[in-house]
Amino acid sequence: MYLTSSRPDIVQAVCFCARYQSQPTEKHLKEVKRIFRYLRGTVNMGLWYPKGSSFELTAFSDADHAGCIDTRKSTSGGMQFLGDKLVSWMSKKQNCTVMSSVEAEYVALSVSCAQVMWMRTQLQDCGFNYIKIPFCCDSQLAIAISCNPVQHSRTKNIYTRYHFIMEKVENGIIELYFVITEYQLADMFTKVLPEDRFKYLVR
Repeated sequence: MYLTSSRPDIVQAVCFCARYQSQPTEKHLKEVKRIFRYLRGTVNMGLWYPKGSSFELTAFSDADHAGCIDTRKSTSGGMQFLGDKLVSWMSKKQNCTVMSSVEAEYVALSVSCAQVMWMRTQLQDCGFNYIKIPFCCDSQLAIAISCNPVQHSRTKNIYTRYHFIMEKVENGIIELYFVITEYQLADMFTKVLPEDRFKYLVR
């Protein structure tokens, strides 16, 4: 698990295996060995933080719908950049069971928004001020729900705490943008990807 703090490319696989650490099977052991083989082949890969680039805060959020085969819960994924430097990322199984992919994306937006608000507070203490933080999501309906303060019949079953993002959009702190799936960088934190797509996102 400690490697995930410096290797975002293995976060999804490690988090998936960690779900079964209390009762691992032979299949899970095989997947852990596969992660180690991948790490051995990519020893020189890592994060690079050159000086002199901008401090613009940008976020990406994504979710899969009912991706956990045991509980049918979705996985939220998110990443935050300062300029072109990846500084924060997460892959986490959602606490609630949702009924549609739109709800899963909306919950992921709110969870990532909470992380961005924490980062914003920390950066404000250092003298940086952020308003209209660009937030990219690949679900137009989740963006529409976030931008519309009227409660929809689709959202009445979502826990109130996930409506946190609505307030931030309304106050102009967060600005949501639609990004097509091909450019959704947080995709690698929510689901298993084909090899060529994974390599594209890692580079």
